[in-house]
Amino acid sequence: MIMESMRKKESPSSVVSTQFPDEVLERVFALLTSHKDRSSVSLVCKDWYNAERWSRTHVFIGNCYSVSPEILARRFPNIRSVTLKGKPRFSDFNLVPQNWGADIHAWLVAFADKYPFLEELRLKRMTVSDESLEYVAANFQNFKVLSLLSCDGFSTDGLAAIATHCKNLTELDIQENGVEDKSGSWLSCFPESFTSLEVLNFANMSAEVNFDALERLVSRCKSLKALKVNKSISLEQLQRLLVCAPQLVELGTGSFSQDLTTRHYAELENAFNNCKNIQTLSGLWEATALYLPVLYPASANLTFLNLSYAALQSGDLAKLLVHCPSLWRLWVLDTVEDKGLEAVGSYCPLLEELRVFPADPFDEEIIHGVTEEGFVAVSFGCRRLHYVLYFCRQMTNAAVATIVQNCPDFTHFRLCIMNPGQPDYVTNDPMDEAFGAVVKTCTKLRRLSVSGLLTDLTFEYIGTYAKNLETLSVAFAGSSDWGMQCVLGGCPKLRKLEIRDCPFGNKALLSGLEKYESMRSLWMSACNVTMNGCRLLAREMPRLNVEVMKEDGSDDSQADKVYVYRSVAGPRRDAPPSVLTL
Repeated sequence: MIMESMRKKESPSSVVSTQFPDEVLERVFALLTSHKDRSSVSLVCKDWYNAERWSRTHVFIGNCYSVSPEILARRFPNIRSVTLKGKPRFSDFNLVPQNWGADIHAWLVAFADKYPFLEELRLKRMTVSDESLEYVAANFQNFKVLSLLSCDGFSTDGLAAIATHCKNLTELDIQENGVEDKSGSWLSCFPESFTSLEVLNFANMSAEVNFDALERLVSRCKSLKALKVNKSISLEQLQRLLVCAPQLVELGTGSFSQDLTTRHYAELENAFNNCKNIQTLSGLWEATALYLPVLYPASANLTFLNLSYAALQSGDLAKLLVHCPSLWRLWVLDTVEDKGLEAVGSYCPLLEELRVFPADPFDEEIIHGVTEEGFVAVSFGCRRLHYVLYFCRQMTNAAVATIVQNCPDFTHFRLCIMNPGQPDYVTNDPMDEAFGAVVKTCTKLRRLSVSGLLTDLTFEYIGTYAKNLETLSVAFAGSSDWGMQCVLGGCPKLRKLEIRDCPFGNKALLSGLEKYESMRSLWMSACNVTMNGCRLLAREMPRLNVEVMKEDGSDDSQADKVYVYRSVAGPRRDAPPSVLTL
């Protein structure tokens, strides 16, 4: 609304720039929270560009090689908060070499010079050494927020440096990282005078921590709103933490399956009963039906319930959901089966996001799991649903058509049929019409993951109807180059295209010459792309970085894994020998 009202004042002669003093523009721009809105206003005229430049305090960089820290500092001199992503998403599936790059240290050195007032650093899939964490602790005196998601290279020694020296820290969020545990006592490095922590998350760290230090820390930090502990924290210890912090809004529990005496059970139940503000609940490692009732008193205000580490059965889930009428987001394992998802449809009318993960994705003989029936049941009861990630072993075209008819506002539709090339199990037809129904019906769709037996017809549908699509993930699908050509030629807002194990080759790759500079990245692995095709792309589009990751013993003429991305910084200088920059 702010941006639109300001646009209306614009005239062809840019008179708008004389109507607002710089101080006013900067104050108004400070109210814009959307990166896209800020980028749009910076293009109106030079005055607006400068006002936006000086007023911006946070920057999001989706690819650490798309720009250099020096270029960033010249563009935005007053940055306080940086969100930075590194390796391609397929690094999560071990498809990217361990030493691929994305080291944060060069960025930190530049930030210390240009942004000594830096307060927040949020990193995803970056390599972060202990030396880098020590550098942060030593060089940014007002540092407040460190969030590391799917990062590697550091140990508890680096965390100890942060705890020791960052006196104003409000958030320490360590999620799904490869952390080397050198000492479980890193929590005791927080000074006894330290009280500012608002968020503490070490849920995915595997080693035990010093509980006494944790309890003292939680007791001191009266503004603590989010606490997510790891599996080593017992139910008795959890009860003591809840007594110290009844104000929590987000809670991640530890292990939820130990033997409790009647007295300890009552104390735990009472502790949960006193936590009136909990809106997010996760952890519940190995939860058993015996202890789930202690959660009931704290469940009325839950908006996000993450059960992705709790292999609950359908009946246990149903009993819990009765007490969760306000859920917006729900993550579960497929052990809940279709009956559990029927309970979701019955008890969660406000649900907007559902993620169903496989308890054992590699067990092909598995007898439990979810099917199209559970998904359909959810769609009938949860009409607000707009985000889904659904792992299953069977699906039908008719079921998907029913689902999107019931929930036409999907913005994220990620259907993962775990058996590659699986057709509609009732008709034995390809799953083309399923995804055709998705893109025809869901006009707000921004992210799509396709699976099952798919021909080029699926991609014709996507290119014709998915006009707001930004991210597309494809695996084991398609018939020919034509499928990829349809997507590149038909999706004007496409930003990320991820493809693996598909028959797309050089013709498909080179059909995107006019598209790639407007995209963030293209990933292709185990496709039919050759080195010559990649060289031609690099020659035709010099502002793109075209990288090929070679595997030992692979055909020299084939491009095993191709990563293409736009960059204003030019080719990177830290690529390992296994990564060829063309």
